[in-house]
Amino acid sequence: MEKSKKVYEIFQNISPYYDKANNRISLGLQKKWKKKLVEDIGKEISAKDKALDICCGTGDIAIAIAEESEADVCGLDFSENMLNQARKKSKSIKNVSFVKADAKDLPYPDSVFACVSISFGLRNTDDYEKVIGEMARVARGKIYVMDSFPVENILIKPFYTLFFKYLMPLLGGGIKRYREYTWLYESTKNFVSPKQLVKIYEKLGLENIEVRKMLFGACVIIKGQKSQHTGEIYE
Repeated sequence: MEKSKKVYEIFQNISPYYDKANNRISLGLQKKWKKKLVEDIGKEISAKDKALDICCGTGDIAIAIAEESEADVCGLDFSENMLNQARKKSKSIKNVSFVKADAKDLPYPDSVFACVSISFGLRNTDDYEKVIGEMARVARGKIYVMDSFPVENILIKPFYTLFFKYLMPLLGGGIKRYREYTWLYESTKNFVSPKQLVKIYEKLGLENIEVRKMLFGACVIIKGQKSQHTGEIYE
């Protein structure tokens, strides 16, 4: 089964349980990591700006950006069931909306969003460079990727692998959805390294690249700025 179809079916199936499972498998740390990302984005945008969060899932990041900044925020995902969960969570928030679309073919013109982000979603796509390229195309400022990466520390790596390969699927899906949550281990294990992702940023002309590692590099935020030579000059 091709990767995109497999991922689609997984997220369609786990959408009602997704948020609680995320807290369990991250031992509650995902809220702290997402808060750091949202705070950083909030510093870059104003109430007059537009922000886009792709592979938004149940909408945590998009909703938090809308609450933090009062900007016009859009969350985008290809799973209808995940988007339905996001819409339920954001009924009382006027400055956030959700759209079904493919991260590799964003339905927006060039340079319309002050910031574009993707969290814990890039590794689930089948063309990392294409997705980041699309993010850069529709952005006029900063690009943010936050994701899970294989831990490189040789002392931590064995414990990390044990947790992610065997314990995490049980914490996330229990016996009924164990198979779906083994995908998280597989997608992380096969993901590029932060250094390789930085090279993709550089290849696409992104500048002022910053890398922020958390939990021994198990979670990493990589920020880049759209090149000043490809359009307007941004502060």
